[in-house]
Amino acid sequence: MAEPVIITVAITGALPRKKDNPAVPVTPTEQIESTHEAFEAGASLVHIHVRNPDESPSSDPALYGRVQEGVRKHCPGMIVQFSTGGRGRDQAARGAMLHLKPDMASLATGSVNFPDRIYENPPDFVDGLARTMLDNGIKPEVEVFDLAMLYSAANLVKRGLLKDPPHVQFVMGIPNAMPVRRSIFDFLRSEIADVLPKATWVAAGIGRYQWEVNQWCLATGGHCRTGLEDNLRAGPDRLASSNAELVRKIVDDCSRFDRRPATPAEARQILGLAPAAPS
Repeated sequence: MAEPVIITVAITGALPRKKDNPAVPVTPTEQIESTHEAFEAGASLVHIHVRNPDESPSSDPALYGRVQEGVRKHCPGMIVQFSTGGRGRDQAARGAMLHLKPDMASLATGSVNFPDRIYENPPDFVDGLARTMLDNGIKPEVEVFDLAMLYSAANLVKRGLLKDPPHVQFVMGIPNAMPVRRSIFDFLRSEIADVLPKATWVAAGIGRYQWEVNQWCLATGGHCRTGLEDNLRAGPDRLASSNAELVRKIVDDCSRFDRRPATPAEARQILGLAPAAPS
């Protein structure tokens, strides 16, 4: 039988502005609607950022709560993942919504240079976020923007701050961080098999590299991430005008690699998550 692939949809990020990119869902209502469309298209996991009314990045738990409630109501079983990323948000606020107990949350395990700043994740901060997720029954998605972050994740597992097996995402294509090269992608797969042999993994290609990395993942047994958060950085080379369209692009290509979209129940089983509670 075809092997299931978990399709993550990153519906909106901190960068694209709605006035320049009308397809970007900004308000909770828009985000819920866009997530539902992507869910119907075949996505089983949603990665969520929220915005203030002025569209700046927000850590407001009320906004996260509204989106989570709507997704759980309209997308039965879909895995909800909150972003704890730092763009425009103070470190102290980045985990402020974790008491809402989403299924998952992102966890970058080190600092890295971005084009215009340092994405700071000092060791004590990473430990604190990991412990908060552990205490709230949240499975982290380890964000690997640079190679050292993979070994930091293995150290968290060793110290009991990250449950084994972890789920790891390789982020490729951000300038100054990890480039999109097939040799690097293959090396990362080799290393994760060695240092975190039980782990599941996904790779995200940023901007114009999104579709290329999607195909690498389909071909090698990994899972896929797509969505406007990453793809709008491609400018005129972007692949689609909606999150659902990006999801359908992966779904339509699955059979070429003997893959098929995982159902939400299958995705939960693959990631070791509890079955969804009734909505």
